[in-house]
Amino acid sequence: MSRLIVVSNRVPIPDKTGTAPAGGLAVALQSALEARGGLWLGWSGQSCAEDRIGPLQMLRDGNIDYALTDLTERDVEEYYQGFANRVLWPICHYRLDLAEYGRREMAGYFRVNRFFASRLLPLIGENDLIWIHDYHLIPLAAELRRQGVKNRIGFFLHIPWPAPDVFLAMPVHEEILSSLTAYDVLGFQTEHDRENFAACLARQGLGNRLDKAHFALGSRTFTARPYPIGIETNEFVTLAQRAAGTTLHKRMLDSLDGKGLIIGVDRLDYSKGITQRIDAFETFLKRNPDSQRKVALLQITPKSRSEVPEYEAMQRAVAEQAGRVNGALGTVDWVPIRYINRSLRRPALAGLYRMAKLALVTPLRDGMNLVAKEFVAAQNEADPGVLLLSRFAGAAHELKDAVLVNPYDVEGTADAIARSLTMPLEERRDRWKSMMNALRANDVFTWCDTFLGDLSRYEQVE
Repeated sequence: MSRLIVVSNRVPIPDKTGTAPAGGLAVALQSALEARGGLWLGWSGQSCAEDRIGPLQMLRDGNIDYALTDLTERDVEEYYQGFANRVLWPICHYRLDLAEYGRREMAGYFRVNRFFASRLLPLIGENDLIWIHDYHLIPLAAELRRQGVKNRIGFFLHIPWPAPDVFLAMPVHEEILSSLTAYDVLGFQTEHDRENFAACLARQGLGNRLDKAHFALGSRTFTARPYPIGIETNEFVTLAQRAAGTTLHKRMLDSLDGKGLIIGVDRLDYSKGITQRIDAFETFLKRNPDSQRKVALLQITPKSRSEVPEYEAMQRAVAEQAGRVNGALGTVDWVPIRYINRSLRRPALAGLYRMAKLALVTPLRDGMNLVAKEFVAAQNEADPGVLLLSRFAGAAHELKDAVLVNPYDVEGTADAIARSLTMPLEERRDRWKSMMNALRANDVFTWCDTFLGDLSRYEQVE
């Protein structure tokens, strides 16, 4: 079995007790690295002056080597805060109005990818498999190929891939698109994302499509397929069952005082549709006055990228919006929206999911959205809650028995909230069983094994 090298912008290194940060992706990748023997390389999260970059920080845990590199303050500003998060992220989420393209940031993005390649190159063995993750590192394979690396290299995009008319509006689109053709296996969250990518290639005249999954460019061929990412389903079920007896769970039930819990959990980001969701919840309450004082929305929204002005402004706007609704509709003993601006540990979240009657997962655009899958896995099969899901989330392609909504349609979403809260038990069970079957059939370990299996077997088509 070939050794595996994983490269990502950040690396979830084990803490001093040897425990890695919780999360399905980290668990699956660490499992694959442990099984094969492997290396995980990425940014340490630390920045320094240009003349202070030192050697890689190496850490070994079990069968895995972790290699961390610092970046310069200029690198962080141009590569991470600049091009990755103020150009690629908004464009891939269909927000051309928020993309701030600059030549300096673009140059920094490619420069840092060359730097990652130079740090990785001495560590690559002849038969190593290399798996690169997400939009921060799209050009990395092309940089490695220029330096003579012939290993099998795979790439997985965790966020959506946009339609050609959106993607081609980016001034540096041709360089980004051609960089992806240097990989052997390209993974997307959904079939729709893969087809958008194929349409971009066709519009640019980059290579030929040999069949549904295979493409040729010059003497090279590469594969592009959907690999929808999952969660560690069985482990999350156990986590939710255990959480039901905790002190936090009992305190939350006491504080609800018989009211039904509606939950939303999102990182603070304009792609998550949080403001539209609050509008829909307010509309639901106004249209259904009998439901006032009977339900409460718990919106958990950890801060995100506070150094980017758009995110700082959004944090203020969401807090003000929740306060306005509470001020207009709340009473002395009932607050319609409980807004929490920090992260909670996964066991606590699992318990909150399990007690919720309804989850509002309504992003305007999302690669997958694992909150939707975690909510389904956390439910009590005897009395499951309802998942209300945006049709623009990747998860909607698998969880077809969720209540699917258009998050831009505030009144339609409000009506869907009302239907979901009055859904008969038998229908709730049927919908839950269907979605749970999908989660068990494609958990995060299946996702990892399927991608690495395809990469391991990949052969250039002559």
